[in-house]
Amino acid sequence: MALIGYARVSTMDQDLSAQIEALEQAGCQKVFHGKQSGKSEDNHKMLSTLVDYSREGDVVVLTKLDRLGRSLNSILATISDLQNKGVSVKTLDGQVDTSSNGPMQKAMTQLLGVFAELEHSIIVDRLQSGRERTGNKGGKSKALTGAQVQEIGRLHKQGASKSKLAKQFGVSRATIMRALQPTYLTS
Repeated sequence: MALIGYARVSTMDQDLSAQIEALEQAGCQKVFHGKQSGKSEDNHKMLSTLVDYSREGDVVVLTKLDRLGRSLNSILATISDLQNKGVSVKTLDGQVDTSSNGPMQKAMTQLLGVFAELEHSIIVDRLQSGRERTGNKGGKSKALTGAQVQEIGRLHKQGASKSKLAKQFGVSRATIMRALQPTYLTS
């Protein structure tokens, strides 16, 4: 029997070290980890590698159930794949331990998956509401201000080349070409 850890964060700017440290302190001999969205292809590959690596009698250890996936279906599918191999799943917060295969534990695992999905939905909804309230919808901001776009248009009409304008304004030639389009500031 081996303890195998699985740690995941959703974005590159989040830190995995606390999860990895907790899993190692719990006795995990190997820890699979990655920085990827629960929906990403990399996450599916990492989970497949984890399932392939695990052997009958092993225990996959997570800090929290939601680290295993983004949706209830994906969490339960991974748990089912592991259980079909004779592998148990356990969370360090004590909420899930599939080594006890009774009906109560199965129901509890499904309920926790539902709550993990609900929690994620609430967080996403709050983030979206905050973005709408502040007007920050995300995405990259424009490289040029409205005044700069007007100046570029004026200079271009006077014969300035796109390359010269790119150097003058410190942007790429492609940005200058987009700035010369009538829809630049509205897109």
